Amino acid sequence: MTTAFLPFAKPVIDEDTIRAVGEVLRSGWITTGPKVAAFEAQLSEYLGGRIVRTFNSGTCTLEIGLRIAGVGPGDEVITTPISWVATANVILEVGATPVFADIDPVTRNIDLDKLEAAITPRTRAIIPVYLAGLPVDMDRLYDIARRHNLRVIEDAAQALGSTWGGQRIGSFGDLVSFSFQANKNITSSEGGCLVLNNADEAKLAEKYRLQGVTRSGMDGLEVDVLGGKFNMTDVAAAIGLGQFAHIDRVTARRKELARLYFDTFGSDFEARFGAQLPPANFEDSNWHMFQLVLPETITRADFMTQMMERKIGIGYHYPCIHLLKLYRERGFHEGMFPIAERVGQRIVSLPMFATMTDEDVERVVGAVESVLS
Repeated sequence: MTTAFLPFAKPVIDEDTIRAVGEVLRSGWITTGPKVAAFEAQLSEYLGGRIVRTFNSGTCTLEIGLRIAGVGPGDEVITTPISWVATANVILEVGATPVFADIDPVTRNIDLDKLEAAITPRTRAIIPVYLAGLPVDMDRLYDIARRHNLRVIEDAAQALGSTWGGQRIGSFGDLVSFSFQANKNITSSEGGCLVLNNADEAKLAEKYRLQGVTRSGMDGLEVDVLGGKFNMTDVAAAIGLGQFAHIDRVTARRKELARLYFDTFGSDFEARFGAQLPPANFEDSNWHMFQLVLPETITRADFMTQMMERKIGIGYHYPCIHLLKLYRERGFHEGMFPIAERVGQRIVSLPMFATMTDEDVERVVGAVESVLS
C-alpha cells in the first residue's frame, strides 16, 4: 500500500459549513451582511462580551489596531523578530519605526526583560506575538505597559482558544488581533478580527475597514478618516461560524496530539538528538503548532527535504524578520538578536491538525528520529 502524504496543516470543513456557504451564495447577499454580524456576536460571547469586529485578514487588524492606538510617524513599536513578517510590516505601514527585542530561548516568545530594556521616550506601543499559541507572561506584559504608559496590540493570530490564568486570550487586555487564515485552528478561509475596548474604538475600526465611511439616514455619507477595503464577506463569515462551532473540540484534540508527541518522543529525546522540544504547557497554549529547534548536525533544508521524502509535510515559523532585505536596508544585521537568529535558522513545525490520528503522530516521530539519526 502506498503511504499517503501527511500535510503540515489541514483545514477541515464539514458538510454543514459547506451547506451554509451555499445558502449564502444563493441568498444574493455575499458581501458584509448578517453572517458577519452573527460571527462577530459569537466571537464577542466567547471573549466575555468584549466588542469584536471582523476583517478580511489578521494583518489589517494589526494595522488598524495601531491606527486606533494613535501610532504614527516618529513613534516606535517594540515587537519580536520571530513572527510572520506582517507583524513588523504593519508598523512600517503606519509610518512608525519597528524595534525588535530578542526572544526567550525556551518559550521562543519575546523576552520581556529585553522588551523593557528597549523602551525609549519614542516608544508608543508593544506588539507581543504568541508563537504557536503560547502566550507571554500576560501579568508582566501589562505591568510593563502600565508603568511606561504604552498601548498593547496583541498579535494573537495563533492564539484563539489559548488562556492565561484561566481567562481566554482576548477576553482581557488592550487591543487583541486574531487570524482566521487557512492554517489556523479556526478558519474563515481568510480573515481576522480585532477585539476592542469601547464603542468609540469600534466605530473607528468600522471606518478604517471600509474607506472611512460613516452612513446616516437614508442617503447620508461622510468620510473623516482615510480607511481601506478590509471588510469580511458573509461567505467567509459562514465558514467561520461553522468552524467556530467546533472550537472546544478542536482545542482539546490539539492538546491530546501534543501530549502524544511528548510521550512518543520520550523524555530522553533532547539528550539523544540535541533537538529542543517546545515547552510542555497544557494550561495556556491552544497548541496551534508543535515546533522543534533542530540540532546543528543538520540543516533545516536537509531536514525538510528528508521529511518530505518520507511524505510528511513540514513548515518553518519563522525566519528572523530583521534579516529580511526590507529590514536590512533599515540597518538591521546579523548578531543583533542571537537567540532569535539561532531559532530562526533551525525551527521547524511538525504536522498538527485536529483530524490527525494517533498513528500519524507516531509516524512523524519515527520519521524525525530516522532523519536526525
